[in-house]
Amino acid sequence: MRALVYRAIGLGDLLTGVPALRALRRALPGHQIVLAAPGSQRPLVELVDAVDRLIPTAELEPVAWDGPPPEVGIDLHGNGLASRSLVEALSPGRLLAYDLSTWNPDEHERVRWCRLVASAWDVRADPDDVLLRPPSCAPPVARAAIVHPGAASGSRRWPAERFAAVAAALRDAGEEVVVTGSPDERDLAERVASLAGLRPEAVLAGRTDLGHLAALVADARLVVAGDTGVAHLASAYATPSVLLFGPTPPSRWGPPPGPHTVLWQGTGVGDPHAADPDPALLEITVDEVLMAAYGVLRPGGLSNRTA
Repeated sequence: MRALVYRAIGLGDLLTGVPALRALRRALPGHQIVLAAPGSQRPLVELVDAVDRLIPTAELEPVAWDGPPPEVGIDLHGNGLASRSLVEALSPGRLLAYDLSTWNPDEHERVRWCRLVASAWDVRADPDDVLLRPPSCAPPVARAAIVHPGAASGSRRWPAERFAAVAAALRDAGEEVVVTGSPDERDLAERVASLAGLRPEAVLAGRTDLGHLAALVADARLVVAGDTGVAHLASAYATPSVLLFGPTPPSRWGPPPGPHTVLWQGTGVGDPHAADPDPALLEITVDEVLMAAYGVLRPGGLSNRTA
């Protein structure tokens, strides 16, 4: 028996879906759990301990399913017809999905998907069950302080100059600072490193796959990032982090309890797809970020705080 889970989105989406995947594993212990997600996520999918097989699938693209229809098809992608129809096309014996009548836009992302699974099988679903096994590979830099300036949209990108000021201050405080990002973010990472006076080797953007990025975060002393996938990796490894939120509030995408400081100056929900940095994000200062960073780095310092 097989259950197909469709969640073909980004890194943060995969990691916020982990609690629901684990709840599904408890609900269907005799099923093979098959996840349709980007193939680049395979190194992390193997660490979830709830997925038996990955079918590489691009966002909102058909699933290359083989054999008889799945006994269960689950849309963990969204609440619209675009993703639900891709699951329906596989003719599952049972379809589990949200629609507009059951979707709560103010619900936290982890809570939302746990609710979907728990309501279907009356199984325990813990939204804070996010921890991953560490990867077997060694981190490219040991005990690093990670500065991650990128994000999927401009509205979630704190200015490069401010990230550089944070990186320089952490370097001056004795931290081994590295700048991470995707291959598309390498120019941004190099700019931050140059402004901070870091060595070229400190730029890891585009030089790590997800497995080595996970190893880097799992071993790191600190992660400084916006509301992006690396922030969720810090949650997955309980790595101290300072997370800069805007335009989306942390009540929807924030970390679980742990050594994480959330900085949020907003009063509502902005446009997560806008090209320019959200005004709430720009309200966060370099001094605030550094104070939070020194707090989570110190034993007994600030943690689990929303400023």
